[in-house]
Amino acid sequence: MRVMGLLGLVVALAIVGLLVKKQMSAMRAPLPSLAPAASAPGAPPATVRQQSQQVQQQVKEAMDAAMQQQRALPDEAK
Repeated sequence: MRVMGLLGLVVALAIVGLLVKKQMSAMRAPLPSLAPAASAPGAPPATVRQQSQQVQQQVKEAMDAAMQQQRALPDEAK
């Protein structure tokens, strides 16, 4: 009985180890770089600060647009 429990524990540990290895290798994959959305051809590449500000502005605009939309109210029960 102890051998079966120990064997099950070793198998579970091996599965967890494989999953961790797979996850860690996925984290090492290179991330795609952010391309500036509104850059003119021949313009110098945007800095990280400019890209960050651009993303913040896009999120702000999306939130403002979402807040402007009216929500459908449910019918009142009579």
